[in-house]
Amino acid sequence: MNVIERLKAVGPGAMVAAAFIGPGTVTTASVTGAEFGYALLWTIAFSIVATIILQEMAARLGLVSGEGLGEALRERFENPLVEYVSIFLVVGAIGVGTAAYEAGNILGGAAGLATITGVSSTVWGVVMGLVAGVLLFTGRYELIERALVGLVVVMAVSFVASAILIGPDVGAIATGFVPGIPEGSEYLITGLVGTTIVGYNLFLHASNVQERWSGPDDLPQSRSDTILSIAVGGFITITIMITAAAAFPRGTELSDVGRMAEQLKPLAGPYAKLFFSIGLFAAGFTSATTAPLAGAWATAGALGWESDLRSTKFRAIWGIILTVGVLSVLLGGSPVEIIVFAQVVNGILLPIVAIFLIYAMNQDELLGQYTNGTVANTLGAVVTAIVVWLGVRTLLSVAGVL
Repeated sequence: MNVIERLKAVGPGAMVAAAFIGPGTVTTASVTGAEFGYALLWTIAFSIVATIILQEMAARLGLVSGEGLGEALRERFENPLVEYVSIFLVVGAIGVGTAAYEAGNILGGAAGLATITGVSSTVWGVVMGLVAGVLLFTGRYELIERALVGLVVVMAVSFVASAILIGPDVGAIATGFVPGIPEGSEYLITGLVGTTIVGYNLFLHASNVQERWSGPDDLPQSRSDTILSIAVGGFITITIMITAAAAFPRGTELSDVGRMAEQLKPLAGPYAKLFFSIGLFAAGFTSATTAPLAGAWATAGALGWESDLRSTKFRAIWGIILTVGVLSVLLGGSPVEIIVFAQVVNGILLPIVAIFLIYAMNQDELLGQYTNGTVANTLGAVVTAIVVWLGVRTLLSVAGVL
């Protein structure tokens, strides 16, 4: 494939990138850059490689089998108890989880617009929720994909411009890709990896490739899209960390990433503030759109419902997720109890989904000649082991042990 063909193939993978570069990623990368400078850039590089490995498998599963990950998970188990438990985990972690975090997605994007316009983030939050709802309600995958790809481009331009205006130390950036674990950085390392390797993105990718392509013959385009899009997503995250590292003395504690744009103004002028705010809006809106979509695909697949973008049940699922997010904004924030529940179930689900994905990728009756080879299985096993570690840390953190 030449360069033009690779760019034309961009789509489903860009939606995955749009999903993981949300306000949570902006916050974690900014906090990390401010506190530890460039020292943890290697963590993002590792996270991107790990994400590409798992997302390529999810996309291959969807294209070859014609099933979403939710359907594959439900249909592989004959034991009714195991099947019901898997359905509960998917609906609980992905459905409820995306609803719980939707308020943060909307509020993050609204904070960017509020910084630019001076209008309340609550007002912008409601507007963003309505616009995302209209976009999803069209049921036109091509339109949704183009809108999100466009916003990923906006994010890339905005955050790169912001980093350039700050004027980072190029030499220090290079040393940041040498692995090292500064004292007290373990929690942020876990956060950086956890905001990039996202469980619901595996469901999103296995389903959205089927909307774009028709089967195994399109695997080269899918792989190209996955590698390019997620690499760009990682590059955006890197520029966010670089901006914070260059803007603030090492050891600075950022309490509110929404105010970071304001803090950039005296350091690099109004344009840095403007670019960062636009990037934050784009990050919030893309996540606020992809989270309900991923939740709908995962839940519909697990329950055996039709996954047509225009079906009533499918629209009802993403509609509920989006409504919960908007209502949470109007009520003043995310419901803590639901978020804690989502964290717990996600901590359990992500390792299980990763393990199941490796299992499914070795099933001849499902994938035939497109099953994993030794290299893919080895890489997948390493990434899965790390995901298990992250899941255990999440559970221990919620329990107050860490």
